Amino acid sequence: MSVVDQHILDSLTQVSFPKSFNKVRESEIREISGLNVPFYHYDAVVVGTGAAGLRAAVELKRKNVNVLLVTSGLYMGTSACSGSDKQTLFTAATGKSGDNFHQLVAALSSGGGMDKDIAYVEAVGSIHTLAGLQYLGLELPEDRFGSILRYQTDHDEAGRATSCGPRTSRLMVKVLLEETQRLAIPMLTATTALKLIKQRDSTGAERCAGLLVSTGSAVHNPYRFGVINAASVVLATGGPGDMYRDSVYPKKCYGSLGLALEGGLRLANIIESQFGIGTPRTAFPWNLSGTYVQVIPYIYSVDAQGNEHNFLAQYYRTTQELASNVFRKGYQWPFHATRTLEYGSSLVDMAIAEEVKNGHRVYMDFNRNPQPVPGDLPFSLARLDADVSSYLANNECAAELPIDRLKQMNPLAIELYAMHGCDITRSPLEFAVNNQHMNGGIEVDIWGETSLAGCFALGEVAGTHGVTRPGGAALNSGQVFGVRVAQKVAHDVQQRQLQGARALEINYADSMAEIVLWAEKSLSEDALDPVALKSEIRNRMSDKAGFVVAAQETAEEQQRAALLLSEVLAKGVRLTSLTRLTENILWRHFALASAAVMAMLSTYVEGGGGSRGARIILDELGDSVPEGRSGPIEKWRFRSERTAAPDSKLLIAWDGERFHHASRPVNDPVDLSKVFFEKNWPDFLMGKIYR
Repeated sequence: MSVVDQHILDSLTQVSFPKSFNKVRESEIREISGLNVPFYHYDAVVVGTGAAGLRAAVELKRKNVNVLLVTSGLYMGTSACSGSDKQTLFTAATGKSGDNFHQLVAALSSGGGMDKDIAYVEAVGSIHTLAGLQYLGLELPEDRFGSILRYQTDHDEAGRATSCGPRTSRLMVKVLLEETQRLAIPMLTATTALKLIKQRDSTGAERCAGLLVSTGSAVHNPYRFGVINAASVVLATGGPGDMYRDSVYPKKCYGSLGLALEGGLRLANIIESQFGIGTPRTAFPWNLSGTYVQVIPYIYSVDAQGNEHNFLAQYYRTTQELASNVFRKGYQWPFHATRTLEYGSSLVDMAIAEEVKNGHRVYMDFNRNPQPVPGDLPFSLARLDADVSSYLANNECAAELPIDRLKQMNPLAIELYAMHGCDITRSPLEFAVNNQHMNGGIEVDIWGETSLAGCFALGEVAGTHGVTRPGGAALNSGQVFGVRVAQKVAHDVQQRQLQGARALEINYADSMAEIVLWAEKSLSEDALDPVALKSEIRNRMSDKAGFVVAAQETAEEQQRAALLLSEVLAKGVRLTSLTRLTENILWRHFALASAAVMAMLSTYVEGGGGSRGARIILDELGDSVPEGRSGPIEKWRFRSERTAAPDSKLLIAWDGERFHHASRPVNDPVDLSKVFFEKNWPDFLMGKIYR
């Protein structure tokens, strides 16, 4: 195995972004209800400057759509700031024997809850969207014959994963920002979407008409109001990381689920998330899958008195079994209830959570091999399960200590923590199990359009994924739908121009009046304490809607979340000045979004739903019990997954007063038996593919 030069390692970890973009001024100033409000007129607006949003904006600009990029924080968010040991991009395999799109569809949707047509869109779209990134300058690793190097990730039987290193998504953002500069795409920074603006067409049907935003500037009005007048709104705002106490998201990740609910949009599968091991947000938040655990470090805990505990030895029968399951957390990193059975790798997650619950701090030490299970042989690379031994042998990894194995297999993993002041060659790394990705989100169709015509969603805020997904599939989904959304929006713009659509009256005053009234409530002494509100929401989402859920508690927690929401809406959240109004509204959105999650979770559990995906539902009457070294662990008895239930998506919407629940079967697999070139080419030329 070659030793990589230091300057190459630096280029893959110390990724800088371009500066100076095409900033814009307002198109006009209008007086509305006594306020001077800046207006920005565009065909389309993309909210969010992560990899998904940037791809959509770039593709729209290439199609000559007058598009505006809006961001609350450039260079922030998960695409720019998150990753793992070798952050994965999951696409159709382009190396060795190639791939089968239908088999890829099966892999993407294997956990259930994912529309098969969307899975097919992501499968076939992955080829040209990946090539587009390479065209922009993303250097994916290849062999000497031009095939992209691949490896196996979670929920991946074929080895479709590839990576640019720990900062794959950041490198994607970099090349997309560079293209944003080249195309001179206008960008409005320090701007946050507050409310969807809607209008009714001549038939009475509602459609999107733009956004009410906070511009970050009080030059025109004290509320910082601005209006983006655009018939197509693209939400690419990422996941709701700040809604959780235990999260690997960077700080200030709000998403826009609450905004979507307030706008009447349907959400799908919002109880489906991924949970795994990572360093906490209080330090450097980072996923610890892949080679961090495949080098098999010693995992231990320390109690309040400073005593060290080899706690995993309580759960595995032999040192070989313990060490092999630590390794498997590399590619089985998302928690899965079934892997708590038969001494599987998710016992590691349950054991870590139990230690943290008991007030212990958990560490991995790369300078020590796992300590033996009492009464068993010590750790040895010669005594590992066959799949583990084979992987290490294939990578010629036989060094004595974990840190030396990590230096050999992935030196970038060491460099990354060193950049953030943590030298894992010398010190143990504290970590825990935390929320890492929401698989659900805003419901969209195969073009990324939501239940509100003209409003689109892509990236993590979109509910395209099912109960599970292969690692790296989210990055691919954002890129595929960036291209798809741009196609559909460009078509819609063209159709409006051809039809000479008449501009309809839009009531901007009512949208602003609602925010003004909210601000007045929040400035009163009766408003809720924001610190207590944040704490209650975050604790509930991590303790009661995390990867471990107690069936007997969900109904009561749902009622508490609903009560909190009603108090928030009635009283407001205390403000000391209008300078904090934007964050204040984002937490109103979180009160609504968290109540929606609890409502869907309670409905699912009360309906007899079982453990599935990255969530275990503990139930004293459950039919499955994990076992540890001393026998069954009754406190972890759980409901098994209800595999006989029809494959469906869980849906929820908000009408301003109450939630409405529904479910529907997932869309069927695509039928290509009647698709032929001569027959279907006219459909493409006439735009019938968009209907």
